[in-house]
Amino acid sequence: MTRSWVTPTVVGIVLATFFSDFSHEMCTAVLPLYLATLGLGPAALGLIEGVADFLVSLSKLAGGVVGHHVRHKRPWASLGYLVTTVATGAIALVGGLAALVSLRSAAWVGRGFRGPLRDYLLADAVEPTHYGRAYGLERAGDMLGAVAGPLMATLLVWAGVEFRTVILWTLLPGLLAAGSMFFLTKERETPIAPAPEKTPGQRRQPFPRVFWIFLIGVLLFGLGDFSRTFLIWLAAKGLGEDGSHAAGAVSIAVLLYTMHNLVSAGAAYPVGRLGDRLPKLRILLWGYGLGVGTNVLLALFSGSLGWLVAVVVLSGVYIAVEETLEKAVAAEMLPRELRSLGFGILACANAVGDMASSLYVGFLLEAGRPALAFGIAAAVGALGALWMLVALRGNRFQMPSSRTAG
Repeated sequence: MTRSWVTPTVVGIVLATFFSDFSHEMCTAVLPLYLATLGLGPAALGLIEGVADFLVSLSKLAGGVVGHHVRHKRPWASLGYLVTTVATGAIALVGGLAALVSLRSAAWVGRGFRGPLRDYLLADAVEPTHYGRAYGLERAGDMLGAVAGPLMATLLVWAGVEFRTVILWTLLPGLLAAGSMFFLTKERETPIAPAPEKTPGQRRQPFPRVFWIFLIGVLLFGLGDFSRTFLIWLAAKGLGEDGSHAAGAVSIAVLLYTMHNLVSAGAAYPVGRLGDRLPKLRILLWGYGLGVGTNVLLALFSGSLGWLVAVVVLSGVYIAVEETLEKAVAAEMLPRELRSLGFGILACANAVGDMASSLYVGFLLEAGRPALAFGIAAAVGALGALWMLVALRGNRFQMPSSRTAG
């Protein structure tokens, strides 16, 4: 009888992901609206998200480096969840732009640091034949949390709760996330064999060349992959609201964002399962193409609420493909002893792209140039997809074959 791949460690990681996203997406759902009450607009939102994404890129790399050098990764991952929780809740206690940037950045630093460690633990908990499903289930937990969080925020807003108080409530699910990671997960008992002592002039084990080729495509596509928080702002603007009053209209904007996350949650596991049966890179490329098309629609119809609903659905699907299969592909490419550092480098590349795209989209929206903002995003995303396509056709992506598992 085949041992189930859904182990207590997998469950603990999925629960930690769920509760953490529940927490910080509660904050994200009301953040553009909270900023509006403080007299801050999309440029401030772009600055906050952009700076946070810049620092998270460094923290993801740091998490990968730490994971590469420590034997026990679970305590460090749990610490990252705790830092994110405390910093997110503290946003409710400040009102200045500098303090908001600092706390959002601290929360994202904790989030980034834990990512490579968590991804390593998940890859270590399952067989290679189940990488797609494992990361799909983890992404589904992430997105279900990203559904529950905004829904809770919407209910609280409808009930007349202030945005500041909604952000304070994020502490509860955040603490459950840190506890799930620390108390429910276990590390694989088989230790990584110690590296033999190096003789003078001997080089460290290099990363596979295919990984660096893959990373270029990820980075290029990421330069057009701006924060989905802007969808809330676009919806609120389409409804004729700036977020400072009219809770009903504001809540509809948040519900559209919730729908985006629900679509991603529903797509993540099927995408991962498909990736265990078909070439993962081919499916990822289709997801990239869908992302480019989504940004083209935003460039053409960002002022139309009807088209925005279609964009929300398409965005939810391509985000599920991107976030599930990028990590599953990397897990196949990398040997175990390089996997933690490799996940950190991959996450850093993604974060750099997110930072740059959030900054230019925010400032161009503030300047009233949505077509240019999303047009640039579509163009650079297409460049990343084209790179991946050319690399595929050039047979430079020689992936290990994955056995089909039921």
